[in-house]
Amino acid sequence: MKVLVVGSGGREHALCAALARGGAEVVAAPGNPGCASVARCEPVAAGDLAGLVALATRESVDLVVVGPEAPLVAGLVDRLRAAGVLAFGPTAEAARLEGSKSFVKAICEERAIPTAASRSFSSLAPALSYLREAGAPLVVKVDGLAAGKGVTVAASVAEAEAAVCAALADGRFGDAGRTVLLEERLTGPELSFFALCDGSRALPFMTAMDHKRLGDGDVGPNTGGMGAVCPHPLTSAALEAELLERFVTPTLDAMRARGAPFTGVLYAGVMLTPEGPKLLEYNVRFGDPECQAVLARFDGDLAAALHAAARGALDEVELSWAAKASVSVVMAAPGYPDAPRVGDAIDLSAVDPPEGAALLHAGTRVGDGGALLSAGGRVLNAVATGETVAEAAARAYAVVDQVRWPGASVRRDIGAPRW
Repeated sequence: MKVLVVGSGGREHALCAALARGGAEVVAAPGNPGCASVARCEPVAAGDLAGLVALATRESVDLVVVGPEAPLVAGLVDRLRAAGVLAFGPTAEAARLEGSKSFVKAICEERAIPTAASRSFSSLAPALSYLREAGAPLVVKVDGLAAGKGVTVAASVAEAEAAVCAALADGRFGDAGRTVLLEERLTGPELSFFALCDGSRALPFMTAMDHKRLGDGDVGPNTGGMGAVCPHPLTSAALEAELLERFVTPTLDAMRARGAPFTGVLYAGVMLTPEGPKLLEYNVRFGDPECQAVLARFDGDLAAALHAAARGALDEVELSWAAKASVSVVMAAPGYPDAPRVGDAIDLSAVDPPEGAALLHAGTRVGDGGALLSAGGRVLNAVATGETVAEAAARAYAVVDQVRWPGASVRRDIGAPRW
């Protein structure tokens, strides 16, 4: 099978590697220096929808796998389908499950899906009045896509006010921040649950535990993710069945009733509260860095599974996983997440991953002289499997310590016991 992977981050490197392991011929657009080790990279940006359709048509690919959320929300899958190209991912209408948090809240209310209580506002004065009355703690979320930077877990009213003003008064998030949600703060462990969907059916595709805060011990600002563990330490077959029944299935039913069947991967961010699991958010693509940890354990033909989901045939699929734990550790640029420094030289000459480990590229580029340079906020991912989480973490950190990159930001507690 010939597969085109859209995107240029660590998630896309992991997808390219897993597809290639299963025997697929992989093309990446635009890819990155890591993707180039297992795929042929083409210089077409993930936001160039017309260019991607032309590339997929010219290459006669069997399947397009869309990594990032922005092209999904912008309608890339719709354009590919119109051109007769099979794509793994939702249409623009179905991608509203990530593109609009207020839309998700409406689905939850309609289908009795447990979630945090919230109110949405598009005007500053009513929002400020409400939050002052509600008090803190409070979660402030911009309604649209904000590259993982649109959520503020406010411990004080002043912090919540600043977040609301940044969106509604200062326009920091553009159109994505024209509406904000003020949401109750839930308590409990967070869990990421992935399900492959074909419009009417869903298959569990593993759980993971993300680490959002920048620093050890979950301190510092929220980020796109500093590391992940798979499976989530608190997961069980019974919990996965419950999440499928109470969250994923009613959501698929709601989208099908709207004439927008959801195909692709549905990622439910869930809080395991004392009252039971509650939905925090939906993403309509593989998470990052969760994808890197999840796919490290995948044992099978990924292209065949995604192809079946895209054509509505998940009944033909049986998923297989290595009986191991996996850990992904992010190496981020100095100044991440607010002002990441780019252009640093990175020396990988000493990197020799131990058994069961690998180094994935997330935000890198090759400079004019051939040197590897940082080119984003999250730059590298060390990923490893092991018989235990501790063993997987030790292998991942062994890779981190082989990278010569002064100043890199790395959490040192990914995979450490929490409960």
